[in-house]
Amino acid sequence: MTRTIWWEDDQVKMIDQRILPLRFEVQSYRDYREVAAAIRDMVIRGAPAIGAAAGFGMALAAQQSPATDVEALLEDLARAKAVLDAARPTAVNLSWATARIMERARRYAPGASAAPAHSSASERASVVALRAAVLAEAQRIADEDVEINRRMAGFGAEIVPQRANILTHCNAGALATVDYGTTLGVVRAAVEQGKQVHVWVDETRPRLQGARLTAWELMRDGIPMTLIADNAAGMLMRLGKVDLVLFGADRVAANGDVANKIGSYKLAVIARENGIPCYSVVPTPTIDLSLAHGDLIPIEERDAREVTHVGAEQIAPDGVPVYNPAFDVTPHRYLTGIITEEGICYPPFELSLRRAVEAAEQRRLGIRY
Repeated sequence: MTRTIWWEDDQVKMIDQRILPLRFEVQSYRDYREVAAAIRDMVIRGAPAIGAAAGFGMALAAQQSPATDVEALLEDLARAKAVLDAARPTAVNLSWATARIMERARRYAPGASAAPAHSSASERASVVALRAAVLAEAQRIADEDVEINRRMAGFGAEIVPQRANILTHCNAGALATVDYGTTLGVVRAAVEQGKQVHVWVDETRPRLQGARLTAWELMRDGIPMTLIADNAAGMLMRLGKVDLVLFGADRVAANGDVANKIGSYKLAVIARENGIPCYSVVPTPTIDLSLAHGDLIPIEERDAREVTHVGAEQIAPDGVPVYNPAFDVTPHRYLTGIITEEGICYPPFELSLRRAVEAAEQRRLGIRY
């Protein structure tokens, strides 16, 4: 499978995940506002993939901007950042990526040209160079995501026992990232190590990302799996048919509380009740050290139609009141550990997560500079 998102011919291209598994189509975008809409409408989803989309959206904004001087281009980028950041508030990778682009642009701008500021030719050259720098940074974000996933998967595979039955929720596979995946990356790495695994795939209401996307990925890879209704997970755990619970995250607070697809909290609680290890698989850009605990994480609420309909088919009465939070927060006490590309973090998470974020930043800066 190609990457979920990439830059080609001055366009952002992404797999349309709304129509999988029935059809495989690629959408193309030339406007950053279209990318924001694609994020909001879940053409692309999953925190790492959203981050990459935001980076490429900023690159489009740089290309679209009519600015003829660096300061005007920076202003246009700041406006694009605000639009992109608003697309989905819970996934911190989005604002992380746009902030990284802005940081790169501002660092570049003062030294963009050694020529006098009044030279129109030098200004034009600086603007062209800054646009190129923004695109290069967006591409780095995408490429680093693949590297991060593979490093993270290597650490995660260590805790997967031979002949493991793994329970997953939502889709945290290649489709949720640029490539390879977080939770499913761990599964793939375990298989590559020669371990025999079987995956219980939660359907994941209301948008059925497990049924539509995770099942599709695992079947394409030939990894044994069984699709279950969300409400069957507790019974399977009580009967001893689950050895490990793995799910991803859209934001992790400094204390280790994890926001993930609605229903994750319930799985973690039931896993603890049944003595089953439960891990969240999280690239460090998803860790938000600025938030002390999970109750501070903004939780996105989505359209009632996602609950009242399955596809185009209405399944609830007209006018029924609906509450549709997209995510819930799992308190850190229910997690055995948090798997990152810098190793597995264990309690106290305040210490281990900070160390992982600092190590990742040092690694990134060392590679780039």
